[in-house]
Amino acid sequence: MSLLRSGRVAAVLALVCVAAACSTSSKEQSVQSSSTPSAAALDKFYKQTPKWGSCAGFGSADERMPKAAECTHISVPIDYGNPGGATAQIAVSRIKATGQRIGSLMFNPGGPGESGLWMVQQGQDTQLAQRFDRIGFDPRGTGNSTPLIKCLSGKEWDEQRAEAPKENDTAGIAAQETEDKKFAAHCTERTGDDFLAHVGTREVVQDMDIIRGVLGDPKLTYVGYSYGTRLGYSYAEKFPDKVRAMVLDGAVDPEQQPQQESIEQAAGFQKAFDMYVQSCVKKSDCPLGTDPAQATAQFRKLVEPLWDHPAPTKESRQLTYGDAITGVQNTLYASDNWDLLTAGLTQLRNGLGDILLRLADLYDGRSRDGSYDNSQDAFLAIHCVDDPAIKDRAVAAQEDAQYRKVAPFLDDGHATNQAPLEICAFWPVPNTEQPHKLSIPGLPKTVVISTTNDPATPYQAGVDLAQQLGADLITNRGTRHTVFLSGGVPCVDDAVTSYLIDLKEPAAGLTCG
Repeated sequence: MSLLRSGRVAAVLALVCVAAACSTSSKEQSVQSSSTPSAAALDKFYKQTPKWGSCAGFGSADERMPKAAECTHISVPIDYGNPGGATAQIAVSRIKATGQRIGSLMFNPGGPGESGLWMVQQGQDTQLAQRFDRIGFDPRGTGNSTPLIKCLSGKEWDEQRAEAPKENDTAGIAAQETEDKKFAAHCTERTGDDFLAHVGTREVVQDMDIIRGVLGDPKLTYVGYSYGTRLGYSYAEKFPDKVRAMVLDGAVDPEQQPQQESIEQAAGFQKAFDMYVQSCVKKSDCPLGTDPAQATAQFRKLVEPLWDHPAPTKESRQLTYGDAITGVQNTLYASDNWDLLTAGLTQLRNGLGDILLRLADLYDGRSRDGSYDNSQDAFLAIHCVDDPAIKDRAVAAQEDAQYRKVAPFLDDGHATNQAPLEICAFWPVPNTEQPHKLSIPGLPKTVVISTTNDPATPYQAGVDLAQQLGADLITNRGTRHTVFLSGGVPCVDDAVTSYLIDLKEPAAGLTCG
């Protein structure tokens, strides 16, 4: 079973973003540590002068960059072990402070693999917009940064999504692993191993420090969501003396084994599904009926026929089983999307798949013209470079069985006590990090936000991260993935804004929602 990245729901009838972590000794933090270059070797990168200009040509049409935003590219070494070699260009966006400026405030939306330029509009009409230059950026290999991670074309992604699911028998497993090997080969051919080996968290945090330096900030002020929390705590590990303030919302646990994180995430989505059911069954038109005890079975009756018979849509494409599950999961990232899930399931009950297909498209980064952003390619590449792959077939089979057990609404009914190895088992370059417990002496006070019913990054991961960082923990009672500046919880927004501006710590044990 694969991990999910940060969910995306945008306008479809007004439609509306984790990386794996695991645990060993902190001494085993890096499998392939990139040598740290001297300050002199990086001096030219820190001293470059960015040329800010229009954001036209930056970002997608869907991102709707504000008129006040400026964009630029900042040059960084592809390989920090060879700073005199080839370079990458990191796309950066900025909206200047409108009042008494403190410095820059950098945002990252998570993923991994998500473009972050649009994050420049976070905190609009708040004190943050007055006191900080708000900064977004596309991490190396993603969005408008170059070079790009590229594996499949839009046509190839469409073809892959249209394929019938494979059984977990000997032939199906062999076919899936052959497909995964081809995917990895395409990534090598179209991106190049020299760049693929340097697209992980290890390099991105060094890029973040160059951005900080180029912006003229002596220390970093940062807000990271979901996988962006990993970028945050990894930056703090490497540059603890360069942290001014850091907010980590929707935490990834740095100690957790990848297979355990996958299982806990599946359990989180089951919990979110169950909470949706409790809301849905109170309505006479709920497509899952009125008995919550039968809702999972009713859901399975709706989606299982898609395994062999995809549902038609108004497009030339059909809704496959895989796309239906992706579309459903995309709505479970926040309770705000539950009405849309009801609409999609109701439409499916009536034999059509347009809404769920569009939801899957949004998650996969597909535009209506058939083109894709590179977020799916980048997610897989970064995940495989960051974390050790599961290469033990017994472990893969055990994970598959546990996944089905904790998330019955995701159990396709085709269990065989076997499972294919994940794609990272066939990746052309080695992983660069190992999971570990954090220990960062002297780190200034940071803030972790964790939501009780977060489906993608479970609440306990935030508790554990806060303990390791010695951070203040804010608990948000709710059902959503990340919360700060979402527009719905002033208690969280007020406390975090005060921390970012004045470095005032939130009240001990603060609980909101």
